[in-house]
Amino acid sequence: MIEEISSTAGKVWETLGRRGEVSVAQLPRAVKEKSAIVYQSLGWLARENKVEYRSNNGKTMVRLTGAEKSSYEHMKA
Repeated sequence: MIEEISSTAGKVWETLGRRGEVSVAQLPRAVKEKSAIVYQSLGWLARENKVEYRSNNGKTMVRLTGAEKSSYEHMKA
C-alpha cells in the first residue's frame, strides 16, 4: 500500500504543478485514483511541506508551495 500512496503522491504533485490550485474534493477525479489513497498522498505531501491549503467559499483548496512550484517548473524546462 505504501507504494500506491507514494505513486499517487507523485501524480498529485504533477497535477498540482500543471493545474495550480485544485479543490481537495476534485483531486481524486483529477488524478484518477481512489479518494482514500489521494487523501493519504496529500497527507504525505503536506508532511513534507510540499503542499499548502486554503479555504475558498467553503471549499478546501490545495496547491504546491512556492518552492515546489519552482521545482516543478524547473523540471519541465
